[in-house]
Amino acid sequence: MQPLRPPTDPVARGLIRAARASASGRSVTRRSLLGATLLGGAASALAGCAPPAPPAGGGTAKLKLPTDVSDTDKVVRWANWTAYLDYDEDTKKYPTLEAFIKKTGIQATYSEDIDDNDTYFNKIAPQLRAKQDIGRDIFTFTDWMANRIIRDQLCQPLELIRMPHAANLLDSLKDVSFDPGRQYSLTWQSGFAGIGYDRSKVGRDLKTLDDLWADDLKGKIVVLSEFRDTLGLIMLHQGVDISAGFGKTQFEAAVAEIDKRISDGYIRRVKGNSYIEDLKSGNAIAGIVWSGDLFILRAETENDNWQFVIPESGGTLWSDNMMVPITSTHRKNAMKIMDYYYQPDVAAQVAAWVNYVCPVQGAQAEMEKIDPDLAESPFIFPSESYIKEHNIKGFRALNPQEDQDYSAAWAKVVGN
Repeated sequence: MQPLRPPTDPVARGLIRAARASASGRSVTRRSLLGATLLGGAASALAGCAPPAPPAGGGTAKLKLPTDVSDTDKVVRWANWTAYLDYDEDTKKYPTLEAFIKKTGIQATYSEDIDDNDTYFNKIAPQLRAKQDIGRDIFTFTDWMANRIIRDQLCQPLELIRMPHAANLLDSLKDVSFDPGRQYSLTWQSGFAGIGYDRSKVGRDLKTLDDLWADDLKGKIVVLSEFRDTLGLIMLHQGVDISAGFGKTQFEAAVAEIDKRISDGYIRRVKGNSYIEDLKSGNAIAGIVWSGDLFILRAETENDNWQFVIPESGGTLWSDNMMVPITSTHRKNAMKIMDYYYQPDVAAQVAAWVNYVCPVQGAQAEMEKIDPDLAESPFIFPSESYIKEHNIKGFRALNPQEDQDYSAAWAKVVGN
């Protein structure tokens, strides 16, 4: 498996394209410098490759919901992950969000609150359970945490009849078992976990997880605190099918591997979304990372040496989901902004910046108008054959006892 490669002089190419776009008044994608660097053509849909869904929870249909004041209070407050929405460095604003505000008159605020699922959930869960406002009307969680939130009745139901564009959700994401028919959640983006590295500092290509544990990289590796990604990659490397019925023995073998690499000094940090700061600073030069973050890093640092590769043994696939907290009094406004981002042209603008897997049907055709090269990216519009060829798997559903036991075993190693 070859790493993502840039074309000749990609930084110059990106700057030229940006200058031309500015001169002509056209928009320019944040990732223009990626161009045709991607790993081959891709079909138009994320068909048949959604991550295995967690087991269904209890639902919130019988809950008494707070009074919705959306009609009189034109506000919506959104909590999301870092570098997860199109952003203009000059204006310090989010272009698609500004367009929504102008179109609807709803004052939307966007906060990069989430560093990892557990940390943010543990922060807000006591307030949610006490029915106290958390100051957010949308939060964005990965599948397995979305399952907990639905099961624990900490989110509000959506009204799809008020969200006509939500029908553009890819078919493969419509009937996840933790939320059949998408009554409580809507996918924001999907993505891959794999290996990221700065080739200029590493001095060679990294193709396997064994390559990460080279002596000259000791102390310069970061890995994700999301164990379904970090341990998922380790388990795939150990020959385990993470989408099938593995057990405690296989899980503990992966935990032991990470424990050993921490103890031996290879792994510098186990972190949430903030791991990217270690890569920016040069304190780390390689690690287990999320695909879109490496493209952000390349664009922000204008360093085309940053590479992302699916390891030869396989990669992980996941989705993040927008939901309305049980304490929100702006549910209608929240549904309006969710629906807005399911318009194919808007979804394409976001995808051109974040470079994660787009969940919206029709967005690939719109991407052709923005950046034809990115429309062929398997990291945004992966084909079923690409997923199969690179052994990309979703981490299987854990039952509540496994979830508790495995999370505790992981926390013991990483100190969370």
